Amino acid sequence: MKAVVTVVGEDKIGIIAGVSTILSECNANIMDISQTILQNYFTMMMLVDLSKVEMGLEELKAQLQQTGRELGVSIQIQHEDIFRSMHRI
Repeated sequence: MKAVVTVVGEDKIGIIAGVSTILSECNANIMDISQTILQNYFTMMMLVDLSKVEMGLEELKAQLQQTGRELGVSIQIQHEDIFRSMHRI
């Protein structure tokens, strides 16, 4: 299963490290990543492979959201199919 992780918030040191550490500890593979800073606002999207993750998506989501609170950013994760359906033009 693949999922899309989005991160948005005020730019600060450690955001990418914090998110990628949680994903690595859960055996998620980052397949693609795009990030930018717009006038001090950090935005990042990741496509991750969750096929080796042993916990459920809701548990991973909770861990990512806790990390987001610690970093002062918003972190969301959605199944790739749901993300595609929601953003279809």
